[in-house]
Amino acid sequence: MKHPTVKKINGVFEGGGVKGSALVGAIEVTEDKGYVFENVAGTSAGSLVAAFLASGYKAFEIKKIMDEVDYNKFLDQAALANIPVIGKGLQLFLKEGIYKGDYVEKWLADVLAQKGVRTFGDLIMEKYSRDSTFIYKLQVIASDITNGKLLVFPNDAAEYGINPNDLSVAKALRMSISIPFFYEPVILKKFQLQRDQKSLMQLGQKVKSYIVDGGILSNFPVWLLDDNPNLDCPTLGYKLVDPAEAVPATINGPIDFLKAMFKTMMEAHDARYIKDSDFARTIPIPTLGVQTTDFGITKVQKEALYQSGKDAAAKFFDTWDFAEYKKKFHNGVLTRTQKIWNKKAPN
Repeated sequence: MKHPTVKKINGVFEGGGVKGSALVGAIEVTEDKGYVFENVAGTSAGSLVAAFLASGYKAFEIKKIMDEVDYNKFLDQAALANIPVIGKGLQLFLKEGIYKGDYVEKWLADVLAQKGVRTFGDLIMEKYSRDSTFIYKLQVIASDITNGKLLVFPNDAAEYGINPNDLSVAKALRMSISIPFFYEPVILKKFQLQRDQKSLMQLGQKVKSYIVDGGILSNFPVWLLDDNPNLDCPTLGYKLVDPAEAVPATINGPIDFLKAMFKTMMEAHDARYIKDSDFARTIPIPTLGVQTTDFGITKVQKEALYQSGKDAAAKFFDTWDFAEYKKKFHNGVLTRTQKIWNKKAPN
């Protein structure tokens, strides 16, 4: 049943590889409850869903996109990787990734372009013009493994000499979904100062930075939008959870080994602990045993994940009370950004 009252929320979406259909099911229920997404953020596959929402897609449209996509096409091997026996090993050694990632980036660019979105400059929210974070409707998490740093795009693009407004949304998503060892990392060049020991002068040079999947540092960044200056705009987290007893990984070779390692790297650090305030505003969505790198996922599995997301969200909203949440966990305390906005507000 559709609710006539429009209520704004922020949404943060966890990464989960091919399990994105589960997020879409939860989003559909969220929309049916009368909620409209204000700011959105995500990691890896969660960033794709967030980007579609930020671009203006509704849940039913995103479901159609997810239903039609063939994830196997995302595995675009370079010519070197096609050499029998040693090809993938050589590709991994020389390019730090087996698959190029060109196909998925072009696919994303095409999908976003249908809504008129190409760069983050197309996702500016003028009402947040005083806030460098929330001015962009979308935020994307990636990892700079050269400098050991979590990146939040588009703002962190400035560190690499890129105007945040000019950063390609598809490129940011490509970085966020760059599963280590699977996809070639995206290389950005960062200007760094180094002291010349002979002349004692500061010399500048551009150093290669390897950018990979954001999930290795923060796969569920539910904290990211907590500084929103809109006090009445709650942030909800959409988290993918495995069954209590997951099936142990079968490892029969290097590819299986990399898949198992990536799954552990992406999921174990978030599964251990979520603080009470985050858990209270998180929709946990069972993923029915589907694994992050199951690129051969079937239509039946996609539909089951979608329904799982719908069921999980319906259960969450049966008891969700934002006023009670604020009373219990915020107790009237303003965030840093809210304080700044209050100071700047006209009398």
